[in-house]
Amino acid sequence: MPDKTPMGPESGVTPHLTVKDGRAAVDFYKKAFGAKAVFIAPAADGKRLMHAHLVINGSSLMLADDFPEHMGGRATPPPAAVTLHLQVKNADKTFAKAVDAGAKVKMPLTDMFWGDRYGQITDPFGHTWSIASTLKGAARKAAMAAAPPPPQPVKKSAKKKAGKH
Repeated sequence: MPDKTPMGPESGVTPHLTVKDGRAAVDFYKKAFGAKAVFIAPAADGKRLMHAHLVINGSSLMLADDFPEHMGGRATPPPAAVTLHLQVKNADKTFAKAVDAGAKVKMPLTDMFWGDRYGQITDPFGHTWSIASTLKGAARKAAMAAAPPPPQPVKKSAKKKAGKH
């Protein structure tokens, strides 16, 4: 009988991370964010992970070890330009748990003008995570009162005369 365990989600957009130590990454995400492993597929070498499907706070996250031998011999470069956002009930608790598990603070938690308590960490594998919870009551009102002024429209400059640069 075929195994019906889902290797990944069946719809939506799901982050799929490449990491340098898949087993350590799974352990970190369990400790830091309470991840639940749905499916783990070890690689033939018995050391790396070919695929892992985790669920964090109700959403899927997939990951695999780096396999340079399948990518022309080049290792995957360090992560850049992507932030994984985690909206939780208690940002302070989740943030502290992630730092205790080995994450580095990139941006300390702060009450932000859009009404969230928000901060960023970098996990031990180089991925940036933002962690936030919605502020309530007076704290939300105070944070939103500190909003910067809206951007002003850009004034159009006088058109250049034809032929002149």
